Amino acid sequence: MAQKATIYKVELSVSDMDRHYYETHKLTVAKHPSETDERLMVRILAFALNAHEHLEMTKGLSTDDEPDIWQKSLSGEIDVWVALGLPSEKVIRQSCGKAGKVIIYPYGGRTAEMWWDKVKNSTTRFDNLHVTNFSEAETGALANLASRAMKLQVNIQDGDVMISVDDSVAYVTPVKWKSAA
Repeated sequence: MAQKATIYKVELSVSDMDRHYYETHKLTVAKHPSETDERLMVRILAFALNAHEHLEMTKGLSTDDEPDIWQKSLSGEIDVWVALGLPSEKVIRQSCGKAGKVIIYPYGGRTAEMWWDKVKNSTTRFDNLHVTNFSEAETGALANLASRAMKLQVNIQDGDVMISVDDSVAYVTPVKWKSAA
């Protein structure tokens, strides 16, 4: 019998001084049985970094043709496609064809660096692609904040991110590997 997803209730308060975005989102996040706490928290961090009233979590790992997070226009086009991890060149190409803006958040230390070395030359033609890396130590610290019911406060200023839950705090400094043209 297949394992069921674990449901996480997240109250995410985003204070993004860089974009002048201040809002609280109540999210119900399904954690796939094969998903780690680290990946779950990176997904929530990616949501916070791109927070918008129309941004939504998707089915994620259980669906191949959807990103982890997306923002659709009122007419149904995909404005923003957010993917986590290390997608193949084919997936990157398809994503860039489907959405106005594609953001990939690789993580995992040396593995992510090796992936980027392999795919970066084939991504130069995509003017709508952004690639932003998270360090392994920082995403590991983020994983320690995970719990089934979370009240997260995310503060973003000058590109740096502070995530706090109760008395615990994690800091993340996203590193831009590719910005859109």
